[in-house]
Amino acid sequence: MKKEYVRDWMTLDPVTIDPGLSVSGAYRLMKTHGIRRLPVVEGNRLVGIVTLGDLREAAACPEANLNIFEMAFHMERFTVMQIMTHQVMTVTPDTPIKVACELMLKHKIGGLPVVADGRLVGILTESDIFRLVAQHWSENEGAVKEPGG
Repeated sequence: MKKEYVRDWMTLDPVTIDPGLSVSGAYRLMKTHGIRRLPVVEGNRLVGIVTLGDLREAAACPEANLNIFEMAFHMERFTVMQIMTHQVMTVTPDTPIKVACELMLKHKIGGLPVVADGRLVGILTESDIFRLVAQHWSENEGAVKEPGG
């Protein structure tokens, strides 16, 4: 297998959000685009990341006595800045895919923002890795041996 790099498989120009966006706004954006993580940027500078899991956790409000209308109001006032991960693990376009995969496995994360010259240029996600595996599998299908064979 040839050496693969993040630049070969990353998603270019990912959907991003501003840290001041409401939690409910971030959730709507994820649902609209069918994604599970959003890099948080100010200008082109990455300042954090928020995942669907972060949003779900934020929605589990400790004030269990809120009705649905109070909860909706609460989620509109709560911003991404309050729940995002501030210390984001990143890679560069020149990072070998193997290294990126090892980081994702070791830290149990589903995506890595890709940064070049201090600005966000892409994101590498589990879906991108699955796409790589599927392509290599189909290219080498004839060479695959059956287990025990």
